[in-house]
Amino acid sequence: MKRFTLFALLLLTGIAQHSFAKDGYHIKLKFTDMHDSMVYLAHYYGKPLPTIYKADSAKMNSKGEAIFDSKEKTLGGIYIMLLSDKKTYFEFLLDNGDNMTITATASKLPEGIKFQGSPENEHFQEYVKFLKDFGAKQQKLIDEYKEAKTGADSTALREQISKGSKELIKFRHDQATKYPGTLLAAIFNALEVPQVPEGPHYLPDGKVDSNFAYNYYKEHYWDNFNFKDDRLIQTPIYDGKLDEYFNKIVLPWPDSVEKEADVLLAKSRGTKDVFKYTLWWLTHNVENSKIMGMDAVFVYLVENYYMKGDATWLDNDALSKYFDRASKIAPNVIGNIAPDVKLPDADGKEQSMLALPAKYTLVIFWSPDCGHCQKEIPEIDSLYRATLKSKGVKIYAVNVDNEDTKWQEFIKKHKLEDWVNVWDKDHKSDFRSKFDVYSTPTIYLLDEKKIIRGKKLDHSNIMSVIEITEKKEKTTKK
Repeated sequence: MKRFTLFALLLLTGIAQHSFAKDGYHIKLKFTDMHDSMVYLAHYYGKPLPTIYKADSAKMNSKGEAIFDSKEKTLGGIYIMLLSDKKTYFEFLLDNGDNMTITATASKLPEGIKFQGSPENEHFQEYVKFLKDFGAKQQKLIDEYKEAKTGADSTALREQISKGSKELIKFRHDQATKYPGTLLAAIFNALEVPQVPEGPHYLPDGKVDSNFAYNYYKEHYWDNFNFKDDRLIQTPIYDGKLDEYFNKIVLPWPDSVEKEADVLLAKSRGTKDVFKYTLWWLTHNVENSKIMGMDAVFVYLVENYYMKGDATWLDNDALSKYFDRASKIAPNVIGNIAPDVKLPDADGKEQSMLALPAKYTLVIFWSPDCGHCQKEIPEIDSLYRATLKSKGVKIYAVNVDNEDTKWQEFIKKHKLEDWVNVWDKDHKSDFRSKFDVYSTPTIYLLDEKKIIRGKKLDHSNIMSVIEITEKKEKTTKK
């Protein structure tokens, strides 16, 4: 899509009024250089481009005029006027009850857009003009900084860039103060980021507080975001702020993420769209996280929100999928005692995983036909012989297939006889649901008490999990 405002570059936006004469909207659109073409009204929903949602459509007449009219209550936000090529568009602000006329020239966008009956969008155009000049100046300074020859030049240019950023922050702050209660103020406040006071900052004992900047930034991150204003969901601001906060600021530990999730959900409770988007985003983020242990947060959210009736927008079938997924994950989250698996080895002797005496037990679900397993299993065995065995690790390896010959040939070829090799030829152990095994290899690490300390591992991070576990044990003993 052709971006015709600088808003998309810096996640900035315009204005809409809070006071409405009636529900819906009435927009008279006129293009000076187009006619007889379809045009679409769309809006954001949490995410930036290219994710937009069509709200209305109209056809220009021979004079290039089109009318958008609705009597339905409309959630305000950043709207998009999208032309028939599905690439050309411009952004503007629309709120419930707005009645405006927009005149534009497609060939001159983003210049030349005029609004009648919408002071808020007129103010927005002032901001766009400021932002255009600001962007040009900042880019020039950035280019000069890249070419700087001396340290003094680099320092001077950094200071100028920082000064420019402060001018932008001041402009937004002044506009928000000038138009309190408007969509302008709500969006500019939502975009505000904490300005960490210059230091140094000291702890009570007189030492420099090296964590002051992080703690201050985190503590004040959401200060000016209005969680009770659903209009902010129809902007591309919230998704980016959630991503920065939970994936870059909050410590990636389940209890920390759960705590912060509770805080935001409490702030947004009572709204329709902010609460819905917050719960959806948090659930989706942890469900797809590559960070070990985030599945525990998924279970937490399902048990404390979905199962308690908070996801009112979902039907029973959709809710059942969340419940089913959580029920399969819950038994094998990190910190739980692993469910037992009792399976026969190649000689038919039953081997209990929980009865295996070991300081650590590495549980591997694998298949001799799995291409990834064929590479990973020898890597794990090399690590086992070099390091893991001396750390008191024993391996309980489950062949997920019911074919015997290839399994035994693989064990013999790679000399895995030192492992406890078992298989579920009669399909009685239910290991797939107990350990959420839907791909191979799936690898868990258990401690001496058979508590799960790591899951979804590979040969590259097994030792790291052991080291972290041992450090925690030492800290606990102290």
